[in-house]
Amino acid sequence: MMVKENLKEALRSLLASRQRSILALIGIVIGIGSVIAMVSVGTIVQHEVLRQFQEMGTDILTVRKDYDTGGGAKGIDLKDALEATAYCRDISEIAPYCSVFGSLSLQGKRETLPALGVTESFKDIFKVDLEAGRFITDLDENMPFCVVGAKMQRLLSSWGVSDPIGVDIVFNERFFTIIGVLKETPIGGMRPYEINEGILIPITTAMRFPKRPPIQTMTARIAPHATPLVAQEQLQRYFKSRDRRLKLRITSAEELIERMQKQMRMFTLLLGAIGSIALIVGGVGVMNVMLVSVSERRKEIGIRRALGAQQGDIQSQFLMESLVLSLVGGVIGIALGVGASYGISKFSNWQFMVSSSAIFLGVGVSAAVGVFFGFYPARQAARLNPIDALRSN
Repeated sequence: MMVKENLKEALRSLLASRQRSILALIGIVIGIGSVIAMVSVGTIVQHEVLRQFQEMGTDILTVRKDYDTGGGAKGIDLKDALEATAYCRDISEIAPYCSVFGSLSLQGKRETLPALGVTESFKDIFKVDLEAGRFITDLDENMPFCVVGAKMQRLLSSWGVSDPIGVDIVFNERFFTIIGVLKETPIGGMRPYEINEGILIPITTAMRFPKRPPIQTMTARIAPHATPLVAQEQLQRYFKSRDRRLKLRITSAEELIERMQKQMRMFTLLLGAIGSIALIVGGVGVMNVMLVSVSERRKEIGIRRALGAQQGDIQSQFLMESLVLSLVGGVIGIALGVGASYGISKFSNWQFMVSSSAIFLGVGVSAAVGVFFGFYPARQAARLNPIDALRSN
């Protein structure tokens, strides 16, 4: 019954001083909202990265030339890369690719963008989908064909090209015919960002540019029922037998996922810590409001003590007011934080999700702020001398 009466009294007191209560609420709302939004966005980003890995599959290996490679090894030999599946039983397919930047021009308009030299297996390994036309095939060796990414297609559209299939463009002073247009591809995980940004050309054509781009990266798919560790060892042995100077750094999708999960957890904790600063400011605001309330209600406290109220009763009443104020602010802050994270996820084309842990965190932190920052004012109120309190104006 005392809890119910304290709750009614707390609501009555807070409504009596609306302006002060609203000012305190703003601090709590901003603090809780910041924490919820930042923790939720961190969780959404983590799930988005995992989703992108799952789209490609976890049976993927990224093979890169080690930066510590010495002895004159310039990169991975294309012939060796294409023949790797014949010698490595645990590798079902492999997609070497190289990157080159250049100037693209069409009808007097010019733009600097990247190009990827790819093979036919690139499409299956990286799960890219076509909007129109066809993809590069192994029969397009040394041919001046290209497939444009989604952002590149929008650029051409702004230049007045409504249907790019069959259009000739100039890249690095060479003519290329557009044979396909890609759909927007989620970038992350192991996918190179150039997929959307530029054009894709046959790798043999890319390697005929004057500044021949070296093959620094390959992506391989592990055969069914094979293990990543054995597949890595096979690739290391194979390329070591072809070029002893070449050192490779091979990373599995599982390793990358584990590494990224650790980074995302640290990122989420950092965001939560930043949001907690605003929460502390809001808690100080609650404390100030409660101290002012105690100062204004000294006579009321004196009368209650004179009528037999104990120190614990006075302390409970003011703690209840602080708790109610913080919980109301917390509920509004949770709604605001969830709304902010929804807006960020939609703007970034991420899959929105509500973290139940973030909601419980918001409620728990709100209650903790109410008790922590309300304890000192409640204690001050409980310790007032009844005679001095009754004499106050």
